[in-house]
Amino acid sequence: MFYPTAQKKATENAVQDTFEAVFNEWWLNRVDSLSENTATNIKKRITTNALPYIGALPVTQINSKLVLEVTRRIEGRGLGETARRVVQIIGQVMRYAIATGRCENDPTPALRGALKPVVVKHHSAILDKTPLGEFLSLARVYPSSPLVRAALLLQVMLFVRPGELRQAEWTEIDCKSKVWKIPAEKMKMRVAHTVQLAAQAIGILEDLRPLTGHGKWVFPSHRSTERPMSENAVTVALRSMGYDGETVTGHGFRATARTLLVEELRFSPDVVEMQLAHAVRDPLGRAYNRTTFIGDRTKMMQAWADWLDSIG
Repeated sequence: MFYPTAQKKATENAVQDTFEAVFNEWWLNRVDSLSENTATNIKKRITTNALPYIGALPVTQINSKLVLEVTRRIEGRGLGETARRVVQIIGQVMRYAIATGRCENDPTPALRGALKPVVVKHHSAILDKTPLGEFLSLARVYPSSPLVRAALLLQVMLFVRPGELRQAEWTEIDCKSKVWKIPAEKMKMRVAHTVQLAAQAIGILEDLRPLTGHGKWVFPSHRSTERPMSENAVTVALRSMGYDGETVTGHGFRATARTLLVEELRFSPDVVEMQLAHAVRDPLGRAYNRTTFIGDRTKMMQAWADWLDSIG
């Protein structure tokens, strides 16, 4: 005889063991270790592309054929990179299900070679001195908004990720010590990062202070001071200046700095990579401490700002 209590327990277990339930549990366990953008993107990718098709199924029924069908739908929309990322996430969820005793197999390794190859497309960037000078000349007289004009110039000068710049807070910036300290939770790699501020960067920030210094954000939204500037604000400015997405992106200025600091200003690639908040390893393969090269980085950021002044 199958007792009602046992039947209820079996039903509860079945609900807890669906792919959607396991995904949500896995995501909640990881969300605190991820940046807000990364966590949101993971949730969106799976909610949009996977849950409508496999979300209600028990993880024991998720096989490579079902996952491949999910990815084929995504590839059919021309989103090959999204398909690859969805498979990666599904694999992580399935391995979590194995670890928590919900199933015994991860079907994603069987898809190796089955997905359509993805052509890697790097962020569009200016990689030559002359067009960079032309861009700076246009940016310095951008008429629409002093906040956007400052963001354009600081994006080139500081070469942080666009999200890091638009979410900058006044409490993070110390103009006397000439540093901007970005907390770990805002960084892609979840490690706090220090940006050295050249005199020119401090000048731009001090010009902004009367406009936004009374609030939280250095670059508040024009619609509400409770939110930072929209991620599209700089993109819209670039398009209005005549630069399309194949020529310039906000993120592309990181590649601009990486290339020209080495080729034109002759700084060490390790110093540049450290300033980009990338992991840099010593000859023994050990990651350098985040304060390594701090003196060289300070000199480099001032030299970079001076050089930018000289060309545009």
